[in-house]
Amino acid sequence: MTVAVTGTWDLAIATPLGTIHAVVHLQEADGALTGTASGAGEDVPLRDLARTGDRLTWHQAVTRPLRLNLVFDLTVDGDTLTGTSKAGRLPASRVTGARRIGVAA
Repeated sequence: MTVAVTGTWDLAIATPLGTIHAVVHLQEADGALTGTASGAGEDVPLRDLARTGDRLTWHQAVTRPLRLNLVFDLTVDGDTLTGTSKAGRLPASRVTGARRIGVAA
Protein backbone atom coordinates (compact mmCIF):
# COMPACT_ATOMS: atom_id res chain seq x y z
CA MET A 1 0.00 0.00 0.00
CA THR A 2 1.33 3.44 -0.94
CA VAL A 3 1.04 6.09 1.78
CA ALA A 4 0.35 9.79 1.23
CA VAL A 5 3.49 11.91 1.61
CA THR A 6 2.52 15.23 0.03
CA GLY A 7 2.74 18.32 2.18
CA THR A 8 5.29 20.26 4.16
CA TRP A 9 7.55 18.37 6.56
CA ASP A 10 9.76 19.76 9.33
CA LEU A 11 12.91 17.61 9.63
CA ALA A 12 15.54 17.36 12.36
CA ILE A 13 18.81 15.71 11.32
CA ALA A 14 21.10 14.69 14.20
CA THR A 15 24.63 15.12 12.79
CA PRO A 16 28.06 15.10 14.45
CA LEU A 17 27.98 18.91 14.00
CA GLY A 18 24.69 19.18 15.92
CA THR A 19 21.04 19.05 14.91
CA ILE A 20 20.25 20.56 11.54
CA HIS A 21 16.68 21.65 10.84
CA ALA A 22 15.23 21.57 7.34
CA VAL A 23 11.84 21.90 5.69
CA VAL A 24 10.86 19.53 2.89
CA HIS A 25 8.00 20.30 0.50
CA LEU A 26 6.56 17.30 -1.38
CA GLN A 27 4.05 17.55 -4.22
CA GLU A 28 2.42 15.04 -6.52
CA ALA A 29 1.08 15.83 -9.97
CA ASP A 30 0.06 13.36 -12.67
CA GLY A 31 1.48 10.51 -10.58
CA ALA A 32 4.94 12.10 -10.29
CA LEU A 33 6.35 12.94 -6.87
CA THR A 34 8.59 16.04 -6.68
CA GLY A 35 10.10 17.99 -3.84
CA THR A 36 12.47 20.61 -2.51
CA ALA A 37 14.36 21.01 0.75
CA SER A 38 15.06 24.30 2.50
CA GLY A 39 17.58 24.89 5.25
CA ALA A 40 20.84 26.61 6.16
CA GLY A 41 19.96 29.43 3.76
CA GLU A 42 19.55 27.33 0.62
CA ASP A 43 16.76 25.63 -1.32
CA VAL A 44 17.65 22.44 -3.17
CA PRO A 45 15.67 20.03 -5.37
CA LEU A 46 15.19 16.43 -4.30
CA ARG A 47 16.54 13.98 -6.88
CA ASP A 48 15.56 10.35 -7.46
CA LEU A 49 12.56 10.85 -5.17
CA ALA A 50 10.78 7.51 -4.71
CA ARG A 51 7.97 6.16 -2.58
CA THR A 52 7.53 2.42 -2.10
CA GLY A 53 4.83 1.54 0.40
CA ASP A 54 5.72 3.42 3.59
CA ARG A 55 9.33 4.02 2.50
CA LEU A 56 10.47 7.37 1.06
CA THR A 57 13.94 7.86 -0.44
CA TRP A 58 15.76 10.69 -2.21
CA HIS A 59 19.14 12.30 -2.95
CA GLN A 60 20.05 15.94 -2.49
CA ALA A 61 23.19 18.06 -2.70
CA VAL A 62 23.87 20.76 -0.11
CA THR A 63 26.64 23.32 0.27
CA ARG A 64 25.94 24.44 3.86
CA PRO A 65 27.26 23.84 6.44
CA LEU A 66 29.45 21.57 4.26
CA ARG A 67 29.35 20.54 0.60
CA LEU A 68 27.74 17.09 0.75
CA ASN A 69 25.69 14.71 -1.37
CA LEU A 70 23.05 13.24 0.93
CA VAL A 71 20.95 10.10 0.60
CA PHE A 72 17.75 9.98 2.67
CA ASP A 73 15.95 6.73 3.56
CA LEU A 74 12.84 7.35 5.64
CA THR A 75 9.74 5.52 6.82
CA VAL A 76 6.41 7.35 6.81
CA ASP A 77 3.96 6.64 9.63
CA GLY A 78 0.96 8.94 9.24
CA ASP A 79 2.29 12.42 9.93
CA THR A 80 5.77 11.38 11.12
CA LEU A 81 9.00 10.41 9.37
CA THR A 82 11.91 8.44 10.82
CA GLY A 83 15.06 7.13 9.23
CA THR A 84 18.53 8.17 8.17
CA SER A 85 20.52 10.55 6.03
CA LYS A 86 23.90 9.41 4.76
CA ALA A 87 26.74 11.41 3.24
CA GLY A 88 29.31 9.23 1.50
CA ARG A 89 31.46 7.28 3.96
CA LEU A 90 30.37 9.38 6.94
CA PRO A 91 28.20 7.64 9.55
CA ALA A 92 24.44 7.81 8.96
CA SER A 93 22.60 10.60 10.78
CA ARG A 94 19.24 9.99 12.46
CA VAL A 95 16.34 11.89 10.87
CA THR A 96 12.95 12.61 12.40
CA GLY A 97 10.17 14.66 10.88
CA ALA A 98 6.61 15.82 11.28
CA ARG A 99 4.13 16.91 8.65
CA ARG A 100 2.73 20.41 9.09
CA ILE A 101 -1.00 19.97 9.42
CA GLY A 102 -3.15 22.30 7.35
CA VAL A 103 -0.28 23.54 5.15
CA ALA A 104 -0.48 22.98 1.41
CA ALA A 105 2.56 21.57 -0.34
